[in-house]
Amino acid sequence: MASSLFHARSDSLPSRPHPLMSELDDHLCRLRACEATSTSSTSISHKLSGLQDLHDCVDKLLLLPLTQQALAQQQNRKWIDELLDGSLRLLDVCNAAKDALLQTKEYTLELQSTIRRRQGGCNGDLSNEVRKYITSRKMAKKAIQKAINNIKGLENKSSISSLEFDNEIATFVSVLREVQAVTLGVLKSFMSFISGTKSHPKPSSWTLVSKLMLHKRIASGEEEAVANEFSMTDAALESLMGCTKYDNMENVQSQLKNLEECIQDLEEGTHSLFRRMIKTRVSLLNIFN
Repeated sequence: MASSLFHARSDSLPSRPHPLMSELDDHLCRLRACEATSTSSTSISHKLSGLQDLHDCVDKLLLLPLTQQALAQQQNRKWIDELLDGSLRLLDVCNAAKDALLQTKEYTLELQSTIRRRQGGCNGDLSNEVRKYITSRKMAKKAIQKAINNIKGLENKSSISSLEFDNEIATFVSVLREVQAVTLGVLKSFMSFISGTKSHPKPSSWTLVSKLMLHKRIASGEEEAVANEFSMTDAALESLMGCTKYDNMENVQSQLKNLEECIQDLEEGTHSLFRRMIKTRVSLLNIFN
């Protein structure tokens, strides 16, 4: 964590007492503390907001003239290139989340419109719209799984690449890596939330029984479902497939409305985070330009 770094003053980089370093440390601590919280739309929105503040703080640090001068040394290029590669892959994951939200939102609104027309006396093809929605969700889940696999690739890359902590430049780069690691964790949880599956904590914190249960699920190809606005709507609509008579439509409408509101909230947070992540990447790119 940043609190254990920058313990001595430096002519090249801000020392730990610098207000921005203290602010960065606070953001990292809060986000790490949120890792064990329940996965709900409220907690996800809170984490997305926390990431926005975190990346704002990082961008301010990268814009400091002394920071830019120190990092712009040619021998530091490999570290900056590694961070740039990580930032690009994080943007890809965040963009995949944006696309999944937009796609689900479009089909949700279309389905709601069809239900309203049907209640107004119009013979809208509800079965067809339900089928379209379910198909779109399957496509979104495939895209999400691909993005999660990219996250795993980035996690593996970060774990095998190491820095020698012999100067404050290396220490500062390690802080930026910590930022990317925290961002990865939140995005992974976010993507799992959209797909309606549970994002597990790190294996090191599990009990032996939990590990055995997970290994059993992995062996059988199963994922643990989690009840949220996405999964509950999926279940409600899948129950309509093959039905010739639609009962309990009030429940379906309620689920769709809840999902629409959830998506609206998450969409705003995702767009804001995406813009801030782009700013951070641009600041990194400008170091050697």
